[in-house]
Amino acid sequence: MRILLATDGSACSDRATELVSTFALPPESVVRVIAVQQPFLDILGMSWGTIGDSASNTELEEERDARVLHDAIERAEIALRRPGLKLEGFLVRGRPASAIVDEAGAMEADLVVMGSRGHGTIATMVLGSTASEVVYHAPCPVLVARRNELGTVAFADDGSRSARTAEAVIAAWPLFADREISVVTVAETAVPVAAGFTPGMYDQALDAYSRSVDDAREEVALESRTAAHRLVDAGFNATPVVLEGDAATEIMRYAASRGTGTIVMGTRGHTGLARLLMGSVARNVLLHASCSVLIVRAGH
Repeated sequence: MRILLATDGSACSDRATELVSTFALPPESVVRVIAVQQPFLDILGMSWGTIGDSASNTELEEERDARVLHDAIERAEIALRRPGLKLEGFLVRGRPASAIVDEAGAMEADLVVMGSRGHGTIATMVLGSTASEVVYHAPCPVLVARRNELGTVAFADDGSRSARTAEAVIAAWPLFADREISVVTVAETAVPVAAGFTPGMYDQALDAYSRSVDDAREEVALESRTAAHRLVDAGFNATPVVLEGDAATEIMRYAASRGTGTIVMGTRGHTGLARLLMGSVARNVLLHASCSVLIVRAGH
């Protein structure tokens, strides 16, 4: 297995390192640790010609920043060192998200792991817009770490192609072996607003809505049971869970109530009353969940 770990020396990226150190990895796996230094003048939108005498101060800041990042790489390598694991450490320069995506492609990574918040005077690296950009452009799944172990897993499933890809990842990767897995589906059941209906029409709309809700409940329950059965057949302890309401809210509420360690989800779902994983849902979970989030896009 080939893993790209992004670090910047922050407590959150250290947590990502701790998480990777717990992974059950096959022999001859590779972990490449990178830190990204964004040139200070790029961040400020300035050219060397506009800063005059402050150039030397900027050079000193960049040198200090490079030392911090080199130290972060070295600490991560020490924490990850084990027999049978190949470690590589690199400091790269450029836009953080672009550099991470490029490195993932260059090493043909199976997984990118990054923390949930960065730090630094100006040169913050990890999350917010950076993680979102990496998730949607990386050539492989991306794990945003908020815990130092994977823990129990909530697999958010809607029957879409990206959900099937996520399920295949769970079934194939050794790091998920022996994990307790909840297969979570969500039926969206918002009641139609009465405003705008002519007399008598709202009752008809409400009746049609009730039938649609029943169909949605049956659909997501079947999806949850079917996916759970497949994972059980593959040797996992998997349980179907059916929820109702706003997809992102219910996924996060369930994970928080159960002390879930990791949410696994795709980035695209299907339309209709029972849809689950639209892009905005995945992004909301990615940014606001209290646990780690693994995002898998269809085609990974």
